[in-house]
Amino acid sequence: MIELLKQPWPWYVAGPLIGLTVPALLILGNKHFGISANLRHACAACFPGNISFFKYDYKKELWNVWFAVGILLGGFLASWLLMNASPIQLNPKLVEELAGYGITDFSNMIPTQLYSWDHLLTWKGMLMLVGGGLLIGFGSRYAGGCTSGHSIMGLSTLQWPSLVATISFMLGGFVMANWILPLLIN
Repeated sequence: MIELLKQPWPWYVAGPLIGLTVPALLILGNKHFGISANLRHACAACFPGNISFFKYDYKKELWNVWFAVGILLGGFLASWLLMNASPIQLNPKLVEELAGYGITDFSNMIPTQLYSWDHLLTWKGMLMLVGGGLLIGFGSRYAGGCTSGHSIMGLSTLQWPSLVATISFMLGGFVMANWILPLLIN
């Protein structure tokens, strides 16, 4: 069983499994799903103050917090128990394009030229970390949720704002990956 879990799952298995979360949540009576909502739940539980945004019954949403904790624990367990020592296989065209940006070390899951302490302590690394964090935080608050909430739950329940948010997330990702990131890593 462990060997089966170590292999990448095909899209026709992983996709429906993710898709089954929506009917499961709807059957259980939950209409909201998303990871970014957990920050609001944590603030409502720990620092509600007199802020109306944090005055709600956060205890009804604790399942979402446990879901996020499960994602973290699952990630740690998977990296510990299911580590696959096989080299990462990338598309040759992607390797060629990344080599043009000076990214050539693919010995880990993420390129060390982008994700290392040496890179983080540069102005570009700090710009990507701090700027990216601020943009993601602002974007998920402005959109009323994150990609998992809008793209999985919102689209499945045919919510127009989720379609607009998902299209915006995708456009932002394309712009970042194709135009902004190459400028930052050169």
